[in-house]
Amino acid sequence: MSGDDCFKVLDKIFVPKNKQNIDNIKGYTMKYGHIVENEEIIDEVLVSYFKAPKSYTAENMCEINSHGGNIVVKKILELCLKNGAELAEPGEFTKRAFLNGRIDLLQAESVVDIINAKSEREAKTGVKQLEGGLSNKIAQIKQEILDVMVNIEVAIDYPEYDVDEVTNNQIIDMLKSVKEKLENLEKTFDNGKIIKEGIKTAIIGRPNAGKSSLLNRILKEDRAIVTEYEGTTRDTIEEFVNINGIPLKLIDTAGIRNAKDEVEKIGIARAKEIAKEADLIIAIFDSSKNLTEEDLEILNLVKNKKAIIVLNKTDLKSAIDENNQEFKDFKGKIVKISALNNTGIEEIYDEITRLFDLSEINLDNEVVITNVRQKNLISKAIESVDKTKKTIFEKMPLDIVAIYIKEILEDLGNITGEFVTEDIINEIFAKFCLGK
Repeated sequence: MSGDDCFKVLDKIFVPKNKQNIDNIKGYTMKYGHIVENEEIIDEVLVSYFKAPKSYTAENMCEINSHGGNIVVKKILELCLKNGAELAEPGEFTKRAFLNGRIDLLQAESVVDIINAKSEREAKTGVKQLEGGLSNKIAQIKQEILDVMVNIEVAIDYPEYDVDEVTNNQIIDMLKSVKEKLENLEKTFDNGKIIKEGIKTAIIGRPNAGKSSLLNRILKEDRAIVTEYEGTTRDTIEEFVNINGIPLKLIDTAGIRNAKDEVEKIGIARAKEIAKEADLIIAIFDSSKNLTEEDLEILNLVKNKKAIIVLNKTDLKSAIDENNQEFKDFKGKIVKISALNNTGIEEIYDEITRLFDLSEINLDNEVVITNVRQKNLISKAIESVDKTKKTIFEKMPLDIVAIYIKEILEDLGNITGEFVTEDIINEIFAKFCLGK
């Protein structure tokens, strides 16, 4: 529970072994006792006390640690509500921490990233932001702007002093520096997107080439139905997997062929669309059969894309290999596997690791943007920098230049939550799970 009255609610339902006035209880302490209703013991518990402002929400807080089990927990929750507490909205605890000034919006968003992390690297990125890594970068950029704004205000307030030329030079140098720093942050988003969302990986091929078998081998479970009949997979199957620390969003697609069935046609069209949008394509071919027109169409889909060609069914007599004329224009890796015997799969992993070397990102020292909202606002701030430079080159008065510089500060303030609207705040915290 969090809020001004949380200790009053607690006092109605908790009987500690050693009774103390709340004013005499120190924050960051625990007390042993019982949750009771009409003198009947509901459970034996430990209660943690956190006193404002030294708590997660910067308000008075308490945590009731009970024995698990749905019945007991539900009963304690009902008692809290019965005695004056209200259920928290999604993200309300973190929202209160933000509104009470304990954390900024960047740190609040990082809490969701940590909770939803699908890999150790993503969790580490979230922790880095929670510690204020990006917030500090933004604060440094803002301070650089504000240092020059002081001179601008002097020049506007005291026009009798001829400082315009000096001030303009300072502004241009500052804008150049700020733009460089913002662009460096913006560039980290590509890696950040991969860390957060995973590498969108489409497995494409003709029916019965072994797409679903390969998916099952990578996932180490029978996720997709595998039969001897063609066209078993008609829709996409999506799963997340972690390969050598790299998160992959694997998408098994419908086999590409000239289908007559209307449902299968839709699945094939979707497969082609996914292949176009994918970060990585694993194009799988049945090496026991000669290449067909559908295979050539698949090869066309991997042109100018990060891709791996997989020649499956090496347990059977080969009809094609990596030396086939049709593969001569392919610049990527060609891997031979047997999905049936689970051989050659590690070579696919090695190639994925080579193509997406996330080890180059030093998460101990580097700030990485993983959030679309943050990236868009950084891009907007860069546009505001360019607009400001234009006003100087067009010899606009300093007071006009100052207006454009304040737009940059506003863009940066929106990132950290200084100027953000209530609607955006509600939208952000709606993504949280209950409470948190």
